[in-house]
Amino acid sequence: MTKKLSRQQENRIITNKRKTLEQFDIEPGALKKGIVICRYGSQADIEDDDRKVHRCTIRRTVSSLVSGDEVLWFEDQGSYENNGIVEAVLDRRSELLRPDFYDGLKPVAANIDCVAVVASIIPELSTNIIDRYLISCHHAQITPLIVINKIDMLDTEEQNRLKKRLNFYCDLGYEIFYTSTKTKSGIDELKNRISSSSIILAGQSGVGKSSLLNALMENDMAATCSISENSGLGQHTTTCTRLFHFGEKGIILDSPGVRELGLWHLTPDYIIRGYREFIPYIGTCKYKDCQHLSEAGCSIRQAVQEGKINRERYDNYTQIRATLDLLERKNKTRRANTDRNKNYSTKNKKRKEVPLP
Repeated sequence: MTKKLSRQQENRIITNKRKTLEQFDIEPGALKKGIVICRYGSQADIEDDDRKVHRCTIRRTVSSLVSGDEVLWFEDQGSYENNGIVEAVLDRRSELLRPDFYDGLKPVAANIDCVAVVASIIPELSTNIIDRYLISCHHAQITPLIVINKIDMLDTEEQNRLKKRLNFYCDLGYEIFYTSTKTKSGIDELKNRISSSSIILAGQSGVGKSSLLNALMENDMAATCSISENSGLGQHTTTCTRLFHFGEKGIILDSPGVRELGLWHLTPDYIIRGYREFIPYIGTCKYKDCQHLSEAGCSIRQAVQEGKINRERYDNYTQIRATLDLLERKNKTRRANTDRNKNYSTKNKKRKEVPLP
């Protein structure tokens, strides 16, 4: 949760920005509003109101910048390489975060209305990663859509079995679309749903996000590639999140694929509440601190046995919790080893400082 700035901190930021503008002789009226199309390290492509794109340098005081951000920038006439400088980022109405072991929580996209969780038959369909994205959307308070791509690889009977298997998502209130970029099946339905929204395509590598983007926009702007024959896994085709305009009001962001979406930044309570069907049973278990894993008198486990909660969804929950618990144990061991090595080094240092008789 972002800490709210005090009035004194806000005034200090405004004062520093005024000093920056005075330092570079920028007139107040020279600042323009723009939207971030894509970021490349210390530079970004910024689109103005006329949809003209400018390559701009990001001011070092701008701590975070991602596709979809609305920014204030000005044209830099003295630069030969870039057309402008990004001066500030406007407040985000929403953001999709992804945990990173080195950078902590890392924003992926900003100011989006929906997340299209794209999965496909190849690589093997995983409801586990779908559930991970649904949990992230619940935490970010962003509407999720489930898109099952490459449906043309199944015959009619197999498609019916798949829809029957995944029908529990519809029962929970999630919107699900079955699409094929080859036969164009389901493309129009998805296009109508997102025609006036700002949406990001998210999912594993190789599920066909870039092909789906091309089908929705009816062009070949996004690069695509096939599944690796050696590993059977998708290969990365999109290297950075990029924004595309869709019709008059729609916006689509294409994001790089992931092998597995980490949730280690979320507490167990957030994981539990990320499952809609669990919420009516929370607080009704025998034990107040029930984690709904193997405890006796667990209302959620009882609901699974009675068929009120889908077993596949519950199995995904237990797998996610097991992964997070294992990671936490590894982190505790790593921290303990670090502290022990630090103490040992301190003792050795003190011994060296003792003068010889």
